[in-house]
Amino acid sequence: MPKIVLYTIPAVMMLSLLSCTFSAKATRQLLQEAGNSGPFDVIIVPGIPFEDGKWDRTMKGRIYWSNYLFDKGIAKNIIYSGSAVYTAYYEAKIMALYAEAIGIPAKNIYTETKAEHSTENAYYGYKRAQQLGFKRVALASDPFQTKLLRRYIRKKVNKDMALIPMVIDTMKAIEPAMTDPEIHFEEAFDPDFVSIKERESWWKRLKGTIRGNIDTTAYSTGK
Repeated sequence: MPKIVLYTIPAVMMLSLLSCTFSAKATRQLLQEAGNSGPFDVIIVPGIPFEDGKWDRTMKGRIYWSNYLFDKGIAKNIIYSGSAVYTAYYEAKIMALYAEAIGIPAKNIYTETKAEHSTENAYYGYKRAQQLGFKRVALASDPFQTKLLRRYIRKKVNKDMALIPMVIDTMKAIEPAMTDPEIHFEEAFDPDFVSIKERESWWKRLKGTIRGNIDTTAYSTGK
């Protein structure tokens, strides 16, 4: 393969990845807009697999970002979204346990446990918010995932649903105060767990990531 091609492929991949995340300037602007528009009834926070008995950096970041938005009065309530997908623990329940452990009141924490893909986090999270009676809804996650979901949310969920990607400088500022609390993670265990890798082909999982395997009746009648 010619050297120019070998150099070009990584460059194209890097540009593609960079285009799939919000810039630092954009995240600050979206946070300012969220603050100026008044509090949201609820924010939806997508889940992350719980492995090796502890949260990873991505889960910790998303939970602390939701805590920041709650403390600032930008979000009145939080829905953590995620089923038991790759491990035997409901992602939403694990995140809710950590959220309460770092000080978010239990009365303001809700879970959505059907979603197995990012698109489903957005769709089912919004449906769960509607079921709970919340009107003003936003999605809050890391800049990469938030931008990845932007078009899907606009086309398939609700064009008025706001996006509040985490501001990295803000996260760095609060990082020294972050803790690693112990939780009773067995409370989030799914005894009927079967990994999505065993239930779905790679192709079906990819399609689910792109557009979701949506059950349009979910959360419509108390399900």
